[in-house]
Amino acid sequence: MRTCVSLLVAMFVLVCTYSTVAFSASDTASRIQSRYEVMRSFSATFEQTLTHKESGSKEKRQGSLLFQKPLLIRWQTEKPHEETLIVTASEIWDYLPDEEIVYRYPLELVQDSRSIIQVVTGQAALTRDFEVMDEGQEGGLLKLRLYPREPAPQMVEACLWVELSTSLIRRASIVDFYGNSNEVRFLSFQPDAATKSSNFTFKVPRGVEVEDRIASHVQERELFK
Repeated sequence: MRTCVSLLVAMFVLVCTYSTVAFSASDTASRIQSRYEVMRSFSATFEQTLTHKESGSKEKRQGSLLFQKPLLIRWQTEKPHEETLIVTASEIWDYLPDEEIVYRYPLELVQDSRSIIQVVTGQAALTRDFEVMDEGQEGGLLKLRLYPREPAPQMVEACLWVELSTSLIRRASIVDFYGNSNEVRFLSFQPDAATKSSNFTFKVPRGVEVEDRIASHVQERELFK
C-alpha cells in the first residue's frame, strides 16, 4: 500500500511540474506579445551568424535594424559586405551595392510568422502559430523553443532568448528544413526609437540595375540572410 501511495504522489508531482512548465512557456509567450503590442518602433544593432549544416561553415555579419509598426523595416548589413533591405508599406527592396543591383520583391514574403524578420521584431503570433517550450535560463536570459504548428521550408524550429525584466527578445535563431541556422543577437536595443518616413523609402541609385521579382514571384535569394 505504501508503495502505491508513493507512486501516486510521484505521478501527481510529475503532472504538476509539467503543467507548471507548460503554463510558464505559454505565459511568457503572452507577455512577449503584450510587450511588443505597445511598442511602436525600435532601433538595434545586431550580430548575425549563418551556419550551413552540411559544410559546417559559418558566416558572421554585423549591422543595424530599424523597425516601425505595422511592418516597416530598414535592415542594414555593414560587415562583411554592405546590403540594405527595406520593407515599405507596399514592397521590399534588397540593394547590393557591391554588385550594383537591387531586387524588388512582393510584401507577402515577410508577412508569415515563420519568417526570421517576424520573429526578431516580435511580430510573430507566438501563442497562435507555435508550440512553445520553456528551456530554462541561459546566460541570464529565458530560453524558449518554438515549433511552428505548420512547418515550412524556411523554419522547422526556432529559439528565443528573452530578457526577464523587460520581456524583450535579445537573441533569436531559426532552423530551416535543411538544418541550416540563422541567428540574430542584438548588441543594443532601444524601444520606441524616433523614426521618419525617409528611413523606410528607397530610391534606386543611378546606374544600378533593377531586378523586379514582384510579377514573377521568383525569390532570387533568401531575405535577411
